[in-house]
This record gives sequence, C-alpha cells and structure tokens, in this order.
Amino acid sequence: MERKRNTTSRKLTFLAFFGPAWLVMMADMDTSSVIGAAQTGALFKYGFVWVMLVLIIPLYVVQEVSGRIGVATGKGLGEIIRENYSEKTASFMALPMALTDAVTYAIEYIGIGVGLEVIGIPLLVSIPIIYLIHILIVTKRKYIAAEKIMLAVSFILILGLMATLVMRGIKPYSPFYISSSPNYIFLLAAVIGAVVMPFMLFFQASATAIKMGELKVNCKETALRHMRLETLIGAIVTEALMAIVEMAFAGINNVDPSTFASAQALSQVLEPVAGTYSSLVFGLGLIGAGFLALMVISLGSGWGVAEALGIKQRGFWKIYVIESLPAVIATLLLSTSSLIGIVLDLLVLFVFTLIGPILILGFISRNRRIMGDMYSHGLQEIVYWTSAIVLVAIAVLAVF
Repeated sequence: MERKRNTTSRKLTFLAFFGPAWLVMMADMDTSSVIGAAQTGALFKYGFVWVMLVLIIPLYVVQEVSGRIGVATGKGLGEIIRENYSEKTASFMALPMALTDAVTYAIEYIGIGVGLEVIGIPLLVSIPIIYLIHILIVTKRKYIAAEKIMLAVSFILILGLMATLVMRGIKPYSPFYISSSPNYIFLLAAVIGAVVMPFMLFFQASATAIKMGELKVNCKETALRHMRLETLIGAIVTEALMAIVEMAFAGINNVDPSTFASAQALSQVLEPVAGTYSSLVFGLGLIGAGFLALMVISLGSGWGVAEALGIKQRGFWKIYVIESLPAVIATLLLSTSSLIGIVLDLLVLFVFTLIGPILILGFISRNRRIMGDMYSHGLQEIVYWTSAIVLVAIAVLAVF
C-alpha cells in the first residue's frame, strides 16, 4: 500500500513539473520543421526517416544540458552569464543570442507568410496584424492562454497529416537512403537545422528554473530526473512527428526532383482528409505552429539576451520589438514565390547560428563552480561536444 502511494506521489510530482521541455519540443515542430520534413518526403519519399530517428540523440543530449543548467542553478543562461562573467563578457555573449533570435524570428514570420500565401491572404495586411498581436501577447504576459489555442491549431495539422498517412497507407519505400546529390545534402542540413534551434536552449534553462521556483522544489535530484524523462519523451515525440510529416508528403505529384515543391503542391497532400479545404487546413496549421514558436522565442529571448544585458523585466518588450521587427519587414519585402526556398536556406543557416549558444551552454555546464555536482564531465561531456560537432559539420558540408 505504501509503495503504491509513493508511486502515485511520484507521478503527481512529474505531472506538476511537466511543461518546460515538452513545450519547447512542441514549439520545435514549427513552420520550418513542417516545411523541411515535407520537402524531404516530396523529394526522397521515406529516405530521411532514419535521419529523423537518429536525430533524437543529439536533440535529447543538447536539451538535457540546457534543462540541467536550469535545475542546478535555478537561473536562466542570461542571468548566469551576467553573474559569473564580466559585464563586457556578458554583453559579448548576448550578441550571438540576439543574432540567433533575429534569424529565428525571420524564419517563423516567413513560415507564417507561407501559410498566409497558401490561404490567399495578402501579406501586407496580415503580417503587421500578426506582429502587433504577438507583441501585445508577450508584453502583457497573456501568452499562457494563447499557447493553448496555438497548440491546438498546430496539433490539428499533425492530426490531419497522421490521418492522411493512414488513408494513403504505408508505402513500400525504404526508410534508409543516402546520396551525395546537392539537394540531398542541402535538405540533410535543413532537417538538422530544424532539430535544435537557439531559442530552445535559452527557453528550457530559464523555464525549468522558473518552474522549480514556482513549485518550491527542494530536491534537485528529483527535478533532474523528471526533467530528463520529459526531455526524452519530447525528443522522441518531436522526431516521430517529423518522420510522420515526411511519410505523409512522400511522393506527392508534379514535383521536379531537381527543385523543391511549392507551398500549393505541399498543401494538396491533405486532400484525402480535408478535400477542397486542404489549403486552408495546411495554411492555418503553419500559421498556428509559427505563432506558438514566436511566443516561445520571445520568452527565450527575454530570459537570455535581456538578462545577460541586465535589462529589467519591464524593459523586455524592447528586445521583442527590436529583434522581431526586421523579420517582419523582410517578410513583407520578399517575393511570395521565394518563401519556401528562403525557409530552407535559413534552416541551414540555423546550424551556424547554433555555434555561439552551444559553446556558451557547453562552457557553463562544465563549470563545477556554477553547476555543483551536476557539472558535465567524462562521457557526458564527450557525448555533448560530439553531438555539437556533428551538427555543425553537416551544415558546413552542405554549404561547401
């Protein structure tokens, strides 16, 4: 009886702590991830499924370090940098954070633009409205209610894709394919770029620390165990969803293997489920997934850049505006016909923008003075740096 009570208590504790890792993983299934996985299916059928499954490992390894920093210190990366390094170093480290945030904002707004273009809504009207709603939500801190809506919308897209996959049936395509073709290498880098995004590192560390404070968690070992389990579940689910997206879009019609599928061609894959409304469902799914990511990016940015610069919470809105406004302007100036290609280009760029945050994360995690007994060492550290090097090396290969 006592053992059963303890098991129930552990489950309740896990559910209470559940949130930061799962939310950041769901935000990882954003517009760029859906577009990248869809393109791999359109061009290479099931050939990237093995890649998606292998990427569970580096996704878990990198995000576990981020969450462990939050558990060990009870603080976000920006605050840790400011307290343990010089003011000049903190400002210098804030620069790569801000640059990666700006790139992330760009890819989400462009991805939302793809969704709007599919539906047929003019970007000149809709993008400024989305920008204003985004800024108002994060500055007024009403994002918790909005997250529920956006998660529901993005899950509609995933459910639609799963239903489409079921209706189309599992085809006899090989889940393992390797090629030296430029398109294959480029999409490989794009898929990797969609796996670990800079804002995810900042968000999970800070969100984990905040959740521990709110729950008044005294046992760090228990929190660490819950965080690791949640991160592992999130990593598996995220990459499984990526594989499902690829399989759902496998072998769509009228796609030139030497180019990439258009947004309209991608949207037609939902016709078995949504019929004539397939474009609407696809577009709304992209918009919802992108908008959810925008809010998570803003939180990660506020907790990362603003804390490193010593900006008080009431001034976080300045960071949101400054970082996201260039992305809005760029989306409005770009040709709608080039949006898909730009999203894929930015996904490859993402791997390069990870270099700064991954270095920061690695140096902090191995610092025993900051991390205490939870510092990275031995095999743990080897696996982290190996994962980081592999991720960046493939992006370099794709460019050169």
